[in-house]
Amino acid sequence: MLTCYDIVTPFASGVNFTLVWERGGQPAWRSKTGAITRPIWEDMMDLSLTRRKFLSTVATFSAGAAVLCTIPALAADKITLRMSTPATETDSRTVALSTVFAPAIAEFAEYQPHYNASLFKQGTELEAIARGNLEMAITSAQELAAIFPEFSIFTAGYLHKDAEHQKKVFAAEFMQPLKQKVEDELGVKLLSVMYLGRRQLNLRTDKEIKTPADLAGVKLRMPGSEAWQFLGKALGASPVPMAFTEVYTGLQTGAIDAQDNPLPTNRDVKFYEVTKQIVLTSHLVDLNYIAFSKKVWDSLTAEQQAAVQKAADEAAESGRQKQLALEAELEQFFKDQGLKVYTPDIEAFRTHVQKQYLESDFSKSWPEGMVDQINAL
Repeated sequence: MLTCYDIVTPFASGVNFTLVWERGGQPAWRSKTGAITRPIWEDMMDLSLTRRKFLSTVATFSAGAAVLCTIPALAADKITLRMSTPATETDSRTVALSTVFAPAIAEFAEYQPHYNASLFKQGTELEAIARGNLEMAITSAQELAAIFPEFSIFTAGYLHKDAEHQKKVFAAEFMQPLKQKVEDELGVKLLSVMYLGRRQLNLRTDKEIKTPADLAGVKLRMPGSEAWQFLGKALGASPVPMAFTEVYTGLQTGAIDAQDNPLPTNRDVKFYEVTKQIVLTSHLVDLNYIAFSKKVWDSLTAEQQAAVQKAADEAAESGRQKQLALEAELEQFFKDQGLKVYTPDIEAFRTHVQKQYLESDFSKSWPEGMVDQINAL
């Protein structure tokens, strides 16, 4: 608040007043008794009064008068960064953004998260950013692939080896043309990659699984889409489409033999109660991207852009490390529940699954040679 006393004005001669600029409100004259007299613009006849004009007016009205003014340092107007996500506020991704990203850019931007798809429906966030109606979102490779088919490469099994490899792929030079295309054609800047976790196999039988051949005839529940069903088949199993809400009962009754999910999901839904083993295939190292409005990005100074990028990378890293720690804890948790938890021949799975994809129609949209470049990292 800016305060000036003993201001001699054309309409308040000899009266002590305080000039008040309240953040988010309007400037006004306030008497020393605390009463608001009337908005300052009624005297200035200026409805578009800005902070700069306001300070200038103080100087004008104070000329030739004995004036004592206290002008605290006020932050410049901040930009608003609304982030829309279907995730909850306790999700590891959203927690990282709120606790790491938001404080890091607080000097010039106000981060406003909207959870549970309360601002935009899931799957419409990229379009909202493109239209200029949204500043930030957490998006998936699947959502980007619906617009840019080449991004389907990151939905395939065994492309990313682990969380660190995932980060290296995102930062690689061969990734730049894909990022640039999203910026140029959609107006969305992909700031950083967020690690969601590795999907593992969870079986109700105790048959040891070492290679894809060991999954022959195993009824593996996978989501119903063509891409998910293909992944199940590529793993060597017999994929069965089934609603997620039916999986527990399906395992319990033997309608299915196995299901695939990240370890936190296995725990939260208590699949370990009706299964005997977890095979750490890590067949899909799942990811999200922090999507940012290119229009907003271009409006920032170079220093602000650097701060936003650094904050996004640090938030992604924070979430990544916490998720990795949780996965390690859960491996022991499942062992304590009596399940066998072990790693199969990952290279045998990787070779088999990648071959299935490269021989399929899915790979036709992939940039030539990118699989080899990813494998070489």
